[in-house]
Amino acid sequence: MASHRRPKQPSRTRVTVLTTAAAAAVALSANAANAAPTEKPSKDEVKAKVDKLYEQAEQATEKLNGAEEKQSRLEKEISALQDNVARGQADLNDLRDGLGLAAAAQYRSGGIDPSVQLFLSADPDDYLDKASTMDQLSAQQVESLKKVQEKQRALAQQRSEASEKLGDLADTRTELARKKKEVQGRLAEAQKLLNSMTAAEKAALAAADARASRASERSALDDSGGGAVTGRAGSAYAAAQSVIGSPYVYGASGPGSFDCSGLTSWAFAQAGIQIPRTSQEQANAGTRIYSQSDLQVGDLVIFYSDHHHVGFYAGNGQVLHAPRTGTVVRYESIDNMPFQFGVRI
Repeated sequence: MASHRRPKQPSRTRVTVLTTAAAAAVALSANAANAAPTEKPSKDEVKAKVDKLYEQAEQATEKLNGAEEKQSRLEKEISALQDNVARGQADLNDLRDGLGLAAAAQYRSGGIDPSVQLFLSADPDDYLDKASTMDQLSAQQVESLKKVQEKQRALAQQRSEASEKLGDLADTRTELARKKKEVQGRLAEAQKLLNSMTAAEKAALAAADARASRASERSALDDSGGGAVTGRAGSAYAAAQSVIGSPYVYGASGPGSFDCSGLTSWAFAQAGIQIPRTSQEQANAGTRIYSQSDLQVGDLVIFYSDHHHVGFYAGNGQVLHAPRTGTVVRYESIDNMPFQFGVRI
């Protein structure tokens, strides 16, 4: 017999849940349709972010420069120590060979004197102390053994020092790789932001940058800050002027490209003066001048509280420097960055 059951009706609870879910979905769709699109950052906002990233990249660059300079110094010191150890070991071998010949001669003549046994001892320091007390050695023999002892001690000290420096070098290379990665990361982030701008926005930024650079150049040339620059500071400043237009490249120190401290250290080198490589060290390389009114053309100018940027004072409130990635060596207003003090080399 056919069943005449009525079909089961959905429960009231289930109907309520489905209805609520459907209503929520409709509401979400409506909100999504009515939501305002995400606003694109303005040209000025992008520029501000890019400038901040470039500043952070330059901070890391100066630390990178310091690590590179330390690495170079350690490599030279380690090489010198290793050369000294090699020469010292050769001298020690010669001394031991001489003592060995003396021992062989005594053996052939009927036995080895206790004093010669001393020369062949594994612990000559201890043997010398005992033998000297017993007057077993002649003055000449004592002097020969002292030379062996002194050479052994010097070699042990040099080997220990070389080992410490090798460990320091390994740490420095690790720091170097980390800072290089940080610089590259900041620059890549800045480039990504720049790529998000339209061609017209990029052109407008470039035009504004060029106008500011030309205005600063005219201002610097109009007033040299109280007369022609002389002496080695003048020669260094002239060298910096000769590379105006050279591109900024982090870690570069000439002659075709520069970062900020690379420009100043290269320029002074052309004048026959060696100054430190990083801006932080250059901040301590001469007499500090805290008033801008006392600055002379050719003085170094240090910016930011951590001293991560440096340039040349160019007169009339202008600096000649390598600003940042994407720019060239140029004149710029000293007020564009937080001035800390000048340094007269």
